[in-house]
Amino acid sequence: MRRVAGIDCGTNSIRLLIADVDESGRLHDVVRRMEVVRLGEGVDDTGRLSGAALERTRVALADYTAQIREHGAEAVRMTATSASRDAENAHEFKEMVESTLGAAPEVITGDDEARLSYTGAVATLPAIEGQRLLVDIGGGSTEFVRGEDSRVLSAISVDVGCVRMTERHLRSDPPTRPEAEAAVADIQSVVDRALSVADPGREAGELVAVAGTATTLAGIALDLPSYDADAIDGTKLSYEQVAKVTGDLAAADHAERLAIPVMHPGRADVIFGGALVLRTIMERSGADAVLISEHDILDGIALSA
Repeated sequence: MRRVAGIDCGTNSIRLLIADVDESGRLHDVVRRMEVVRLGEGVDDTGRLSGAALERTRVALADYTAQIREHGAEAVRMTATSASRDAENAHEFKEMVESTLGAAPEVITGDDEARLSYTGAVATLPAIEGQRLLVDIGGGSTEFVRGEDSRVLSAISVDVGCVRMTERHLRSDPPTRPEAEAAVADIQSVVDRALSVADPGREAGELVAVAGTATTLAGIALDLPSYDADAIDGTKLSYEQVAKVTGDLAAADHAERLAIPVMHPGRADVIFGGALVLRTIMERSGADAVLISEHDILDGIALSA
C-alpha cells in the first residue's frame, strides 16, 4: 500500500486526510481532521482574504504539515477552492502555503472541484442502476455533478454556499423571515441554473449530498448524542426530515444552535444558510430523499495524489 495525504482548503474549513491506498484503489484512513478557519470570511463583500483568516489557516496548516511528516506520507496534494478563487490577494494565500507546507496549493476550478467530489464519494457507495446527482455544499460554492458508476457526465460549480448566503442575507439572530426569503430567492435562481446544466432532463435517479452542511443536518435529524461519522455515513433523509431540521434551525438563535450535540462550534452561525441550500435543491430537483455521504472531495484529492 502507498501512503498519501490530501488537504482540502475551502471557504469555511481546512481538512486533512492521511490514508493508505490499496491495490484496488480504496482508501484506508490513518488520520482524518477538520478545522474551521473561515478563510473566506468577508470575501463576498471585500473581495480579499483578511489577515486574520490567513493566520488562522496558517496555524491549522502547520499542524497538518507536522502530522504528514510524522506519518510518512509519500505524496501530498493540497487544493484550494472557492475563497481562494475569488480573492484579489490570492497570491498571499499561495505564498503562506508554500512557506508552511513546502508545496504550492492548487487553486482548482469549480469543474475540477465537482469532479473530485464525485470521485471521492462514489468510491465508497454501492453500485446502482442508473445515475446519481451529487451535490457538495460548501462555504462559498456548491458543486453539482451527474454521473453513472464512476463516470462524470456533467458538472457545474455555482457561487452559493453556507457562508456566502449567511453573510449576504442572514444577518439577524435568529434570521428574520424577510432575510430567509431573500436567501431562498437567491438560492433558487442559482440552483435552477445549475440543474439546467448538471441534470437538464432530471435523469439522475439518486440524490447524494456530501460535506459538512449535509452531514451535520443528518446528525441533527438522527438526534445523535454526539457527532458520529459512522452513524451518519449512508443515512438517507426524506424531504420532510430536511424541511423539519431547516425549520427548527430557522427558529433557533446562535446559542441554541451551538448547543445541538452534533454541531461543530465553527458551523453554528452558518448551518441555517446551508440547510436552505439543501432544502431548495431537493425542492427544485423534485427529490423526495437524499443520501448523505461522509466521503467527498477530500477523498478524491487523496486518491489523486
